[in-house]
Amino acid sequence: MTAKTQRMAGWILTGLVGLFLIAGSGIPKFLDWPGKTAMMTHLGLPLELVPAIGALEIAVTLLYLIPRTAFLGAILLTGYLGGALFTHLRIGDPWFFPLIVGVLAWAGLALRRPLVFQLVLGARQDTTRHHAGQP
Repeated sequence: MTAKTQRMAGWILTGLVGLFLIAGSGIPKFLDWPGKTAMMTHLGLPLELVPAIGALEIAVTLLYLIPRTAFLGAILLTGYLGGALFTHLRIGDPWFFPLIVGVLAWAGLALRRPLVFQLVLGARQDTTRHHAGQP
């Protein structure tokens, strides 16, 4: 895969993750829809917390989407999704969806920024530099 194709695939994946987290999950937390109260009761979350959870989800996703803050956003998004995973585990619901979203988010970032692959895989670049007067 060429570097340009890799970056393009990373941005597409990043965009899809961002679209899901903002439009499919974050914004609906501010809207009233049938079944919202029952769903939050099932999850054990008070309705008063839902807007704050939505704001947090949108904020960390925006950090993830901005190239300069993408790495920090991915770390914070991982924490947010870890909380979602735990919430589902705690009540016995399927828990793998937040894990999949997190893996896709990191894959998108790694495709955009190959250094992330190097960090994850433990690969090292030769960073030794010869300075004047040093061996």
